[in-house]
Amino acid sequence: MPAGDEAAEPASRAGGAPGPQADGEEHAPDGLPRAYLLWLAGILVSLVGNAIFYFALGWAASAYGGSIAGLTLSAITLPRVLLLLVGGAVSDRVSARRVLITGDAAMLVFSLVLAAAAYSLGAPPLLLVATGVAVGVVDAFYLPASGSMPRRLVPTSQLPRALSLRQVGGQMINMGGAPLAGVLVGLAGFAGAAVVNAVTFACTLVVLIVVRPQHDVPPTPSSDGLLREAVSGVKVAFAHPVLRPGLWLTGAAAGLLLPVLTLLVPLLAREEEWGAGTAGLVFGAQGAGMVAVTLVVVRRGPLGRPGLLAASALVVAGGGVLMLGVSPNALAAVAAGLVIGVGNGTFSAHIAPLVLASSPDTHLSRIQALLVLVQSLALLLMNNVLGALVDLEGASVVVVTCAVMLVGVGLAGLTSSPLRNDRTGLART
Repeated sequence: MPAGDEAAEPASRAGGAPGPQADGEEHAPDGLPRAYLLWLAGILVSLVGNAIFYFALGWAASAYGGSIAGLTLSAITLPRVLLLLVGGAVSDRVSARRVLITGDAAMLVFSLVLAAAAYSLGAPPLLLVATGVAVGVVDAFYLPASGSMPRRLVPTSQLPRALSLRQVGGQMINMGGAPLAGVLVGLAGFAGAAVVNAVTFACTLVVLIVVRPQHDVPPTPSSDGLLREAVSGVKVAFAHPVLRPGLWLTGAAAGLLLPVLTLLVPLLAREEEWGAGTAGLVFGAQGAGMVAVTLVVVRRGPLGRPGLLAASALVVAGGGVLMLGVSPNALAAVAAGLVIGVGNGTFSAHIAPLVLASSPDTHLSRIQALLVLVQSLALLLMNNVLGALVDLEGASVVVVTCAVMLVGVGLAGLTSSPLRNDRTGLART
């Protein structure tokens, strides 16, 4: 499809003013464009397939021991991290929609071939590692393009509601995906999971062919090489008065908040002898708090200035983590999980639309690539650092340390005037 075919009205540039509405754009009763809701439905179907497939891949790899399981997961992460910035540059150059259609078509074919191979050969380690590499490479191009699509489908003023709705859907799938995956893998094995994944890619591919961006801009002219264009995204982001602190806050949340939930809660539960049930309740309370906040944003829109709320939310989340670290009993730990969820939900519901809306039209996918890269590197580093510190000092000490650092980062974010005063997504008076 010619590049100009998908360019309708350009999105508004950084600064937060709502972009012009494309002629003939259809809106659902809740105000979000029908094109976005259709695209979101396709994405959520794809997420169901991903949840099933990733579980099946990890389960098959675990049969060969921890080393093969770790190698398989690393095979996904490493090419994703190495190629993310290039993937963002490609998306900005040739259009996000084209990249998404190509990625879904490639994964549809690959999943069918993988299903046939797994049916004939089983799931040998070499096949699992090769699968991880293929998934990681496609993700490096797919994730930046997908992350930029809400900006291309909805006006800037609707981004907080649109992204919150996506987040709620993702949370629901995460909660139900693992049990569904376990049943499916038990019935049909790794080959069956690959077939289901292919079906979900086919559904998403049809949606992408139908959906046309309503707030898109022409692809960036390819004046430089891909590597220079990728580096340009980094330079633009860290020179921007709002994007720079926004990316730092996102990295801090990824490195100091996410490991609390995935790594430190189980370790703390064992240390305090709360049991697996309490750890699960803390997870559940965190999820409930997060979903509650995002549903409010879906209903009402942003709760205030997004940068101010994002930085303040890290202070709230840090307070919840501190409560968790000094909890005298399981009940207090569950209450702390709820506070963490409220802080995490408020942060996510406001920082994501702020970063997306503040990105220059020419660098939408590259900024999204950098956002994913910052999160991935922070999480990869801090999971290992915090795990080693737990062995030295104990889980409760490390949890309290994370809490203090989160509060400090949030307070530091509040010192940034451009971040604190940005009014992206708010009605102007």
